[in-house]
Amino acid sequence: MSNSHAHADVLVTPEWVERHLDDPNVRLIETDEDPALYFQGHIPGAVEIGWHNQLQDPVTRDYLPVPQFEDLCARSGISPETTCVFYGDKSNWWACYAFWVFKLYGHRDCRVLDGGYKFWRESGRPLTTGPSKHPRAEYKAAPIDQALIRAFRDDVFAQIDAGKPLVDVRSPREYTGELLHMEEYPQEGTLRGGHVPGARNVPWGRTVRDDGRFKSVDELKAIFEEEIGLNAGQEIIAYCRIGERSSLVWFVLTYLLGYPHVQNYDGSWLEWGNLVRAPIAKGPSPGAIV
Repeated sequence: MSNSHAHADVLVTPEWVERHLDDPNVRLIETDEDPALYFQGHIPGAVEIGWHNQLQDPVTRDYLPVPQFEDLCARSGISPETTCVFYGDKSNWWACYAFWVFKLYGHRDCRVLDGGYKFWRESGRPLTTGPSKHPRAEYKAAPIDQALIRAFRDDVFAQIDAGKPLVDVRSPREYTGELLHMEEYPQEGTLRGGHVPGARNVPWGRTVRDDGRFKSVDELKAIFEEEIGLNAGQEIIAYCRIGERSSLVWFVLTYLLGYPHVQNYDGSWLEWGNLVRAPIAKGPSPGAIV
């Protein structure tokens, strides 16, 4: 863990997690793209919270109503005072997504395991396949003003009109409009390819190392400040295809660089690329090295 990160305590090391495996005030939460991964081996004591089948409302295109979120936390042995440490596959895409969702409900102490599942496994640390059971807790959510960290489509229209920064964290070929989804994924879900006019492309993968850990603050500043000109005084919106990759970049900008005004547009390209009368642009990102 680098002490130079703006909120260094939010990014925890495997060593920190090992010291707290039996700490009743710490709850490890695994959130993966592939839900089968948890049952193939997870950190002892970790609970699984699925990004799709547990955090999403089954009918409304939104997150759980507050009472259902409170019950989810209570069943997972999480109280409002619990330190929640998120980790998962894909260099913590979905861990950061779950972290972001928990922040919408006002959970105070959220952290991310640097390197996620990959770094933990490859460093030879313990895994178990048995289910984790914890005593039921009492949970009362304290939802925040969502506008602090969440953007909707009208916010994106306003961002375009004001010339404020938008960061598209998808792959370069998604950004240019050549692909509708990442390579090796079904090319479906949107009618149009391209990007939001004015958005700069910084693929999410540039923020992490090969082992899954986040880059240093100097490396991150070189990308976001020197290359595309962001600064902490700006109001910034990040987006991807469905909000998971952009939640990772939201985490980087908010907690590792300390930018106070960053929103994640979770509607992202799946909404924008299908939205009637929403403008799109195609072609490479000006000034961004990809």
